[in-house]
Amino acid sequence: MRTILITGPGGSGRTTVAAATALAAARAGTRTLLLGADRDDTLGAALGTPTGPEPARVEDRLTVWRPDPAQGFRDDLAALQDRASTALDLLGAARLDPEELTPLPGAEELSLLRALRDAALTDAHDLLVVDLPPAPRALALLALPEELRRCLRRLLPPERQAARALRPVLGRLAGVPLPAESLYETAARWDLELAAAEAVLTDRGTAVRLVAEPGPSGADAVRTAALGLALRGLPVELLIANRVLPEDAPADSWLAGPVAQQRKTAEEWQESYEVHRVPHLGRDPRGTDDLAALTAPGVNPTARPVEWPVTDRLAEAGVLVWHLPLPGAVRDGLDLVRRGDELVVTAGRFRRIVPLPSALRRCTVEGAALREGELRVRFAPDPALWPRSR
Repeated sequence: MRTILITGPGGSGRTTVAAATALAAARAGTRTLLLGADRDDTLGAALGTPTGPEPARVEDRLTVWRPDPAQGFRDDLAALQDRASTALDLLGAARLDPEELTPLPGAEELSLLRALRDAALTDAHDLLVVDLPPAPRALALLALPEELRRCLRRLLPPERQAARALRPVLGRLAGVPLPAESLYETAARWDLELAAAEAVLTDRGTAVRLVAEPGPSGADAVRTAALGLALRGLPVELLIANRVLPEDAPADSWLAGPVAQQRKTAEEWQESYEVHRVPHLGRDPRGTDDLAALTAPGVNPTARPVEWPVTDRLAEAGVLVWHLPLPGAVRDGLDLVRRGDELVVTAGRFRRIVPLPSALRRCTVEGAALREGELRVRFAPDPALWPRSR
């Protein structure tokens, strides 16, 4: 199944563009699921029909689903209380009534990730269009599966779980209680669920479309979002210039200035991205007729997966070079820290801890340089670890 993730700065019209994209795909004959993350029914406002926690058929081949994070949070807590019932009874703890709970921060993100996983596991649709939150929140959400899985592996390393059968003996020898079996089982289940969500995000059929109004603020937002996405290895398939004003505005009209500003920004964007212009209707789009008038882009894949290749320059320079595409990065905002078999990369306000490729784990970092939007990190073989040539 192909997945299109749509985000952009707040107020850019990303929800309207997501709805128009899904509608156009469905009317072209593609079985489409439109997934929303907004607690308010902004999708329903754009489509002209209410949406909610139950998938609803809007048109032939178009289904809309807006998961309820509150209900998901209550269900998860109820299940957790059931699994921990023995411990709770021993402590004399009173159980919480799910109806008295309100979602904690992060519940919406986890609910959307679970919906992504569930949608990918079915074969009822050929296309998944996801209306992500505004770009800053969307970038945090896209990083969540990888970061949570890394934390789980550090707290409960898989290699140590092999000793679970020896827990009673080890507990007596050590004189301290060891983690309960249910803890390992819960961690394994969470890891599996997060891995499924991460697989959707990293699939070759998944790409991101950025929506922004052409102009100075939109250009700044696109530059920041593109850098955060590149650090996550997610390709920007398309940049959608939304609410584009008509070019035939009279030269003496007040629209002449905004039109020229939009034209200039769109031309700059075209140097780095494939740009699709969506016209300004002169009103807020409401209903399927308005969405169809927006001329949403098609869904044919155009972006190639972002790759971080390692090139062999041992013969001429004695190093291996790791290429990390980071468009929009500036030298003063970059920082690298080698920690064991991981590289901590900081680009602007974004940070990612990346496992080193196997060949680079036997090397030391020799230096790095930023050239043409690509960070090139040089590694020299460590004589103590590198296989000796015969």
